[in-house]
Amino acid sequence: MLAAPLACAHPAAAQDATSLKKDMVGQWELSTTERSKTCVVTLKGDAAPQGFKLELEPGCANALPFAKDIATWNVKGLDIVRLQDTSGQPVIDFTEVESGIFEGVRQNEGVYILQNLAAARSLAKSMDQMIGDWAMVRSSGQMICGLTLTNTDAGQDNFQVFLKPKCDPMVTAFAPKRWRLEHGQMLLMSDKGETWQFEADDNAQWRLVPDSTDPLLMMRQ
Repeated sequence: MLAAPLACAHPAAAQDATSLKKDMVGQWELSTTERSKTCVVTLKGDAAPQGFKLELEPGCANALPFAKDIATWNVKGLDIVRLQDTSGQPVIDFTEVESGIFEGVRQNEGVYILQNLAAARSLAKSMDQMIGDWAMVRSSGQMICGLTLTNTDAGQDNFQVFLKPKCDPMVTAFAPKRWRLEHGQMLLMSDKGETWQFEADDNAQWRLVPDSTDPLLMMRQ
């Protein structure tokens, strides 16, 4: 009586892996976590020895030296996307950490990201639009601080932020050092582990959440 459930488990597992293989066909950006080095990988559905065909854009090996060993790709188990060499051995294995974003680790090198190309380029464009001078403003229009968002790497997908002189004591006590975009929010982070989250009202104005009776806004200067 126990044989039937065990037998049923295999088709379900195969279906999960099959779905992932289908979903992975397309263009992806392979990059370092801060996207300082990137490479476009086109994963194909055509069979190849040990897996499926892929194409690397010219210059991939210059940006990411391990890319020269990548020959094919495959799905291992239920959820591992493997970029592999000619013998089918892993060059790097990825698992999905967010929808459309996969993370992999190479020993002694660090973490790498595999992300849907269109989404990666959309994020890069959004990031570029954020770089520059901003003002923290009360709803009354009173400016309480000026700050500059930069694209200077601050580690862990964060970038440096600098306060200008004569900020309100509330902001100087918070002392944000890093920023990033995450799930449509702008995050400002201090060295003390405190985070302020802002949501976009429009392209030039962001509002601190949760909201308050005296909202704090971030506006382009």
